[in-house]
Amino acid sequence: MDARPTTLTADLSRAAKRQWLAFAVTLLVVTIAALYAAGIYGRSSAISGLEEQGRTDANLKVALLRAVLERPRALPFLLSRDRDVAEALAGGESAKRALLDRKLEELVAGAGAAVIYAIDRTGVAISASNWREPTSFVGNDYSFRAYFSRAMKEGTAEHFGLGSVSKRPGLYISHRIGPAAAPLGVVVAKMEFDQLERDWHETRRPSYVVDNNNVVLITSIPSWRFMTTEPLPAENLSAIRESLQFGEAPLAPLPFRQTAGSNLLRAVLPGGSAETYLRITTPVASTPWRFEYLVPVAGAVTAGMREARLLALIAIGAITVAAAVWLRRRQTALANAARDQAAREELERRVIERTRDLSLARDHLQAEIADHRETETKLQAVQQDLVQANGLAILGQVAAGVAHEINQPLATIRAYADNSKVFLARSKPEPVIENLGLIADLTDRIATITEDLKALARKGRSEEEPVDLQEAIDGAIMLLRSRFTGRLERLVVAPLPNNLSVMGHRLRLEQVFINLFQNALEAVGDRAEGRVDVSVAVVEAEVAISVTDNGPGISPAILESLFEPFNTSKAEGLGLGLVISKDIVSDYGGRLDVETGADGTCFKVQLRKAQI
Repeated sequence: MDARPTTLTADLSRAAKRQWLAFAVTLLVVTIAALYAAGIYGRSSAISGLEEQGRTDANLKVALLRAVLERPRALPFLLSRDRDVAEALAGGESAKRALLDRKLEELVAGAGAAVIYAIDRTGVAISASNWREPTSFVGNDYSFRAYFSRAMKEGTAEHFGLGSVSKRPGLYISHRIGPAAAPLGVVVAKMEFDQLERDWHETRRPSYVVDNNNVVLITSIPSWRFMTTEPLPAENLSAIRESLQFGEAPLAPLPFRQTAGSNLLRAVLPGGSAETYLRITTPVASTPWRFEYLVPVAGAVTAGMREARLLALIAIGAITVAAAVWLRRRQTALANAARDQAAREELERRVIERTRDLSLARDHLQAEIADHRETETKLQAVQQDLVQANGLAILGQVAAGVAHEINQPLATIRAYADNSKVFLARSKPEPVIENLGLIADLTDRIATITEDLKALARKGRSEEEPVDLQEAIDGAIMLLRSRFTGRLERLVVAPLPNNLSVMGHRLRLEQVFINLFQNALEAVGDRAEGRVDVSVAVVEAEVAISVTDNGPGISPAILESLFEPFNTSKAEGLGLGLVISKDIVSDYGGRLDVETGADGTCFKVQLRKAQI
């Protein structure tokens, strides 16, 4: 009898081991593939983020470069119209040239230029702002310079080069003096970018400007100056050397190795090892230059790949747990099914052997089933009775709530209608029209109450909005005026802060204040010293409205179930006012608390302050 279950258990165990082995192999393959794909995605995302941030930084640096360029550009043009410059170039008198030297010396300090000088038509500098210095440009021949020849020919020129005297690089901006047919000479302003390069150097990221020959002109790494981002053709290299634009600079290529098909490159910084950078290229407007910005990618790529792979591992872990649970449940279900099948076969064999015993058991079971069905029928009948009783109780509570809440508006409508009859008898239509308007508002209030009670049955509520607290309190007092004629002066409302609003719905908040004011006025009754005080306190984002009376207080028996339906100490009361009030306040995120004693009762309504 035990041989078949033992064999079945062994077969199931072997099948389960094969399934778990296949699961582990699949998980390993999927994990490796997911980590590889996540690494590619993380690397791509990191590079995209670096490129976006790097382009923003590059645009800011280009904007700074353009601002530096634009300051002295107008200076040669203005000096070309200056009479002192023209006279010094035309007359050749030493006094006029000395006067021009001092004038240029004064201009260079505030113009943002390194040096300003004037060149006659032969190419010799006759006056310069650095005339006092040992490296003065005065007397030097600049006829070979492109900025001189082009300005004489075209009227204006810009040329970046290494100073032949100062040996300092800079941008030469020149403008011709006099007409093209009879030029007097050229005025030149030289710009140097030492401060700009220092600012770029502080960012710790390589930044440089190249010309149309890919020669580095301005750079945050001084050793890269006059090197090239790409090898120069032989003819271009020869022409540049002959012009002495960059002096004796070797014009060797930078230590770059471009990655094919991308803007990534390997570069070696001075004193460092090779590192991969993202090259951002941006044109410099109004010049033939390009600004290039190198952003290191190693740290960002490592972090991006690590984050992507971590997310992939988390996802694989969650999927693995789910798959393992499913596989375990499937194996358990198969094992249970196999055991059930074996048990059924065993049961059938025993049924054959013990027919008479099972027949008796069947008869007994049928009797028990009949008893269960009878019990179930009785239970269903009891359940239906309970459902009907519960429905009647809810219907009675809702009807009582409607009667309680509309009683006050109906009393006020009756008072306004009686007043209107008196005014009509006196032929005074204006007060009648005003009363009819108020009656219409009160009917809207009754409609709102019934809608709120229906919404309560649907577990919904009115949308909240900012409500002027003064208007809500005044509306409640107006509705109580007809009922408490001659006693309403006992209700004393302390002055409220200006423009104080709370979150809620005006008509529903008026319901709350009507119930609280009415209960307080009824509590003080006809006492000669009876008084109801209403005060407001604002504490941070909450507004607390206190309604305090000096009545006899609430008995402990009533206080224990004060906010339960139909719990009241008044013979004519329904015990629903405070229940409805608390539900309304809770709907708008507030609360209703009570404190009572022998010297009176205080109800405190706390609501959220509206942010207007």
